[in-house]
Amino acid sequence: MSAAEEIVRVAAKGDGVTASGRHVPFAAPADRVHADGTLEPGPHHAVPPCRHFGTCGGCQLQHLDEETLTRFVAERVANAASGQGLVPEAIASPHLSPPNSRRRATLHAQRSGGRILLGFREAGSHRIVDMQECHVLAPELFALVAPLRRLLAAQPGRLAADLELTLAEQGVDVGIKGITVEGLAATEAMLTFARTQGLARLTLDQGYGPEAVWEPEPTTVRLGNVSVPLPSGAFLQATADGEAVLVGAAREWLAEAATVADLFSGLGTFAFGLAEPGTKVLAAEAARDAHLACKAAAGRAQVPVHALHRDLFRNPLQADELNRFSAVLIDPPRAGARDQVGHIAESTVSRVVYISCNPSSWARDAATLVAGGYRLVELRPVGQFRWSSHVELASLFLRA
Repeated sequence: MSAAEEIVRVAAKGDGVTASGRHVPFAAPADRVHADGTLEPGPHHAVPPCRHFGTCGGCQLQHLDEETLTRFVAERVANAASGQGLVPEAIASPHLSPPNSRRRATLHAQRSGGRILLGFREAGSHRIVDMQECHVLAPELFALVAPLRRLLAAQPGRLAADLELTLAEQGVDVGIKGITVEGLAATEAMLTFARTQGLARLTLDQGYGPEAVWEPEPTTVRLGNVSVPLPSGAFLQATADGEAVLVGAAREWLAEAATVADLFSGLGTFAFGLAEPGTKVLAAEAARDAHLACKAAAGRAQVPVHALHRDLFRNPLQADELNRFSAVLIDPPRAGARDQVGHIAESTVSRVVYISCNPSSWARDAATLVAGGYRLVELRPVGQFRWSSHVELASLFLRA
């Protein structure tokens, strides 16, 4: 090996890679790595803004400048497509969510050496990084870190808790799992905390499922023009701007569709974005809480969304059912939706929008659609998880 090798690209998990295939953590393109492992920063190597970077598992890419970070998001999507022999007719410029825009996160807490550690876990470890700053969380979420640390410090005995923070219309929704609150004084302390911090809701899971102990008014999120009930722990796109880009792509591509089947619809993120006087949407979802929230919101708002409770993994919509729709939108979990996509490929639906949080499973499913006679018309990469190797995308398929 020569005295120094240049980093030529960034791998899918964030390592820099040399032309010889050597992987170097926290290296950017044009950096040089010497034989002894010493890294010589190049013009694309940024100074990480957070003191926890390199230890905290929440970010992998703070060492990349904006140009390289944008290219990483684009290449993750393009490489996934090319790996399956897919050639999109167009790839849009990536959208990156700005710093401090994450509106949901799961933090972890434990007592160690008489103090409370609260934050994300270290990369590849169960150890917790005691969060003193964070450049991805929305300010409303980060503002609760210190107060939550004080609240948990008052809990007796050992402590190992998970905390789900979500920014709702009424404020921050906090769900705590792994602590037991017993007695009037402990309960009043929880209520005082929720009231003092202006929480939208405080939910405790003491081993029997989440129970709301504080919720002055029903907790909701805004999807399209509709306020939708937010069940505890329900899925929500990570950032409001990322959601807007994904929904905007779907609205643009499905503007003339009279009937749309929204598969794996969740709370109705896309259903409520698409539904209007000229477009009726079937929202199919397996999670009962999300289905009921979507159904209730559609009924109250009187929008043309029909909520269907259906497990699309065990009971996917068949081709003859799909043929009744002008278009299909599918937004499956990270593993993709092999069986459901197979039925879409067998259908006569002319237009398919596939939203994905995993370019690898998307590419596998996309290849099935192309083999079934669809063209991959456009890809839009989205980096909602700034400085993370997680990449999302919106894609449009048309019947050839």
